[in-house]
Amino acid sequence: MSHAPAGLFDLDDSIKEHLEPSSFNEKFAVKDFVNSLSEQLIANSEREPGPFDPKPFIRTFEGAVDRLLALRKDVQQRTEQLDQAVRVAEREYSKKMRDLDGGFDAVGKSFNSMESRISQVGKTAIRIGEQLESVHISRQRAQAAYDLIDYYFAFARDDTSKIDALRKEGGRDGRHKAAVILRRLMILAKEVDIPSAEQTRENIEKYCETFEKSMLTLFDRCYRKGDPKVMHHCALTLLEFNGGSSCVQMYVNQHDFFISKNRVQEIDSVESSPLWDTLPDPDASLPPNESGLSDLLGEIRSTFDQEIQIVQAVFPNPPVVMQVFLQRVFAQSIQQYLEMLLNKASSLSTLAFLRILQVSHIQIAALVDDLKAYELPIATSRQSSLDPSSPTKVSMSSGTVVVPIGAMLDTALEELFSTYTESQRYLERETKNLGELYSSYLARFTNYHSSTQKAKTSGLRSYGLNLYDELTKSATTKATEMSSTGTSRTAAMAATAFLRVAGKSTSTIEKAKEEPPKEADGQLSVDVTERMLKWHAEAIGRCVELAHPNDVAKHAFALMRVLAETLGPAYIELAIETALGRLEGAKIEALDLSSLAVIKQIDIICHLWQQYLSIALLPLANSTMTVRREMVIFNNQTLSRIEGAVNSLLQKIVDAVVLNLSEKLKMQQKSDFKPRNDDISFARLNTEPCTQCCEILERVLEAAEQNLSGKNLEVLLSEIGVAFNTLLLEHLKKFPVSATGGLMLAKDLKSYQDTISSFQIPSLSERFEFIRQLGNVFLLPPEALKTYINENYLARIDADLLRPYLQQRSDWSQFSKAFDGDENSVMEKGGFVTTRLGAWMENLENLRLGEGLTTSFPSSARGFLGGS
Repeated sequence: MSHAPAGLFDLDDSIKEHLEPSSFNEKFAVKDFVNSLSEQLIANSEREPGPFDPKPFIRTFEGAVDRLLALRKDVQQRTEQLDQAVRVAEREYSKKMRDLDGGFDAVGKSFNSMESRISQVGKTAIRIGEQLESVHISRQRAQAAYDLIDYYFAFARDDTSKIDALRKEGGRDGRHKAAVILRRLMILAKEVDIPSAEQTRENIEKYCETFEKSMLTLFDRCYRKGDPKVMHHCALTLLEFNGGSSCVQMYVNQHDFFISKNRVQEIDSVESSPLWDTLPDPDASLPPNESGLSDLLGEIRSTFDQEIQIVQAVFPNPPVVMQVFLQRVFAQSIQQYLEMLLNKASSLSTLAFLRILQVSHIQIAALVDDLKAYELPIATSRQSSLDPSSPTKVSMSSGTVVVPIGAMLDTALEELFSTYTESQRYLERETKNLGELYSSYLARFTNYHSSTQKAKTSGLRSYGLNLYDELTKSATTKATEMSSTGTSRTAAMAATAFLRVAGKSTSTIEKAKEEPPKEADGQLSVDVTERMLKWHAEAIGRCVELAHPNDVAKHAFALMRVLAETLGPAYIELAIETALGRLEGAKIEALDLSSLAVIKQIDIICHLWQQYLSIALLPLANSTMTVRREMVIFNNQTLSRIEGAVNSLLQKIVDAVVLNLSEKLKMQQKSDFKPRNDDISFARLNTEPCTQCCEILERVLEAAEQNLSGKNLEVLLSEIGVAFNTLLLEHLKKFPVSATGGLMLAKDLKSYQDTISSFQIPSLSERFEFIRQLGNVFLLPPEALKTYINENYLARIDADLLRPYLQQRSDWSQFSKAFDGDENSVMEKGGFVTTRLGAWMENLENLRLGEGLTTSFPSSARGFLGGS
């Protein structure tokens, strides 16, 4: 089916709709626009058979383009018209704005002029107002003065009808005015000095007393009825009358909190509290609170929470009332209960007293922190600014100075405990407590060592035969030496306090002396030290809680001295002295190595002690470098003294071991190395002295490894090994050795070398290798002896040093001349001279017992103190 060609204006209506200007008002997309123009054409093309005919599309798009071009031309024309209209409108708008600006400027000038005139009028009005106010105040003062004089003459005539009428018929305002008038009359009566003024003053005073009593009676009646409005009126009236102190006192004195407490029940509850069973026990933990005190403080919290609301509603100046109320609470309720607690605790022990003091301080301080949240603003009367005689301008007549509640609570807390925490008194109690605890705890320890040392008549300095003999002597010295120094005054006070404790604890020690001592009582124990450190840490914690912050460092130093005097002279050094005495009195054949266990315990105790010092004590003195320096110096001196005592003990142990070895070597028989040619002599592995010496060395090694470590172990074993080496060198010069006896000697020397090798000290192994090779000179035939001496280990030793040993060969007389000749020829050629090991051998020979034995003890404490 074919269509006739369409003209330009023969487009379909649907296509014409898409070519209208309204179609381009919204969002425009070219693709959608083309689809809308060709949608119908595409549908028609699909319905017709045959090939695709583009002509309908061409005609349609040509018509659409022509239409769009015409539309664009119309739009451009309209745009130009609108632009022209806009330019015209803008010119008109600019003209109008210029006109308006001119009008506004004129209006602004008019307002400025009017404002200036108004300001002038206002200033004039203010001056008039000030003058009127001044006149009004003068008039009020004149009227008040007139009324005051009128009332004064009325009292002079003993006529109170006018003031009575004002007070009784004027209602609340009348009573308030009467209060102000009476206050002023009292001031006036005191200043008037005329013949009849005395009688007038008496009349005024009597009436004032009557007025005050009537207001207090009204306040009391309304208080019982629970009428806060009338109570507020009475309080305000009395505040204007005399400051309101009588009203406040009546309110506080009649409060149920102060008059309903059953003190008998409180005493019974204090006496029957289960707290007293554990409080004197130093091993029991500190109780978190005292139940009776907790109940009292809880009641105070609830009462205060309720009372502050009532006071704010009744009294015109609530902070004053709450201050009086809290002062009464602290001075009466809390202080009385605290005194009952402390009296009960002091009857038990010093520790119980200090613990209940700390618990009470913690609880009451928590109460103070809670009450500080109720801080109230301090208010004044409206008339106080106009009336210089108003009692609200000054303190209350009772002498109470109005301060913030927080400051008053801090002062009350400090005053409550100042009696017990004052510097010297508190430090004396802490020192006394530690003294009592340590003396009773170490009584059996001291008794054991005292009884052990009774047989001694002389020797090294004896430390602490009795705990308090030593501590009292030390405290006396320190109290004398340090009383004149500023930074050490606290330590002197601690020493003085310790002297007071000494006499009181004698009975405890004497009781311990009545019991027979046991071996376990005299042993050093880490558990004992930990227990004493725990008690000391508790005392330091109390010091931080109770003492003034400026005194904490000095108190910590003083208490550190008490601990050091106990752990040092009375515990560690006492055990060392006993160990020294035991070594001195021991039999030569009975070697006692138990003292090494004492050194091990001392090492652990000192390390524990120094850790406690660095963690708990020194940080408390960080803010006071002078005290910290003194603490470090004192600690170093104490450790140095202990180190010296330990070194003496180690030296005594070495002396005992070497002496025992020497005695065993003395048991060597002349025939041991010149045996008979029989089976019995050759059947022995070693001689009897060799066997016993090796056993001693093995015992020493085992005991030393169990109780020492590090450098201390090496020094002890080295000293014993060097000393034994010296003994053997001297020992070999004393016994002749046959050809067959040389085998027995070689076996002995090999046993010595194997035993010393177990020490695992290279320098000792080298020394005993020399002795073993020296023993080989007794095994070799004479013809091989020269070669062995010149070419082996002994070639580095001076020949003069070897001669005493060669002379012990049984065949020495047979070849000595030939050997001496060879030796001379060799020496002439310079081939047998002292070399590097010759000098070493001379040093070896020069070593004597007691040289070079020192310890570094405790190493960790030294490192810690060095960094202080």
